[in-house]
Amino acid sequence: MTIHEVLLKPVVTEKGITAKEEARTLCFQVAKDANKIHVKQAVEKLFNVKVEEVRTANFEGKLRRRGKFAAYRSDWKKAYVKLLPGQKVPEFTEM
Repeated sequence: MTIHEVLLKPVVTEKGITAKEEARTLCFQVAKDANKIHVKQAVEKLFNVKVEEVRTANFEGKLRRRGKFAAYRSDWKKAYVKLLPGQKVPEFTEM
């Protein structure tokens, strides 16, 4: 898998930004079949930083209704990537 197949997009939410600023943790939406090793290698190669740990979470798609029609969103996976102390936290606008 290439870097861009593993890391799909950053998750820019209030919780994700707080974790980035206070805990040196980046939050990404990743491919469903990517494991922690793939995520760690992709972040280290893309941002030139050292990763301390990676935590992942799987999310089931929510039921969404549009009038009388109902469908489910796709399932997705999120990864929290904690950087080693002394590493510069990258800005997502630099990707």
